[in-house]
Amino acid sequence: MDKKLYIASDHAGFALKSKLCDFFKSLVDLGTNSEESVDYPDFAHKLTNEVLKDNSNLGILICGTGVGMSMAANRVKGIRAGLVSNNEIARLIRQHNNANVLVLPGRFMDEEEAIKSVKTLIETEFEDGTRERFISRFNDGKTEYSLLRSFEL
Repeated sequence: MDKKLYIASDHAGFALKSKLCDFFKSLVDLGTNSEESVDYPDFAHKLTNEVLKDNSNLGILICGTGVGMSMAANRVKGIRAGLVSNNEIARLIRQHNNANVLVLPGRFMDEEEAIKSVKTLIETEFEDGTRERFISRFNDGKTEYSLLRSFEL
């Protein structure tokens, strides 16, 4: 199977997605196709399903803040989505966390920084070693997470 780079957005990320598709001609655009209001989880799930078809596939999700798309994507086992604000964070999420989905905040990132972040995602390799041990624990059910029940200010 050929390595593919998928992209999807909701209405708030449509403008930035359009600019990225114009710049990167090889992107596989999964929608949305306008600024008409849509439900972002539908597009997150559409993209994550495609990314998971081949380990070499990568994805880009865009919504207004990036938070909703990040949350929706990371609910899918095997997806490691990282919300970035600049290309240095894009490098680190790929290098340290083997991110397979880059999430961009469409309302808070300009076109130039988005292009740099996508290039960085594509060009950066994952650092194996101890980091693989951490990533393997994301879905193993053995890692305990404590919840903060209450706090005082």
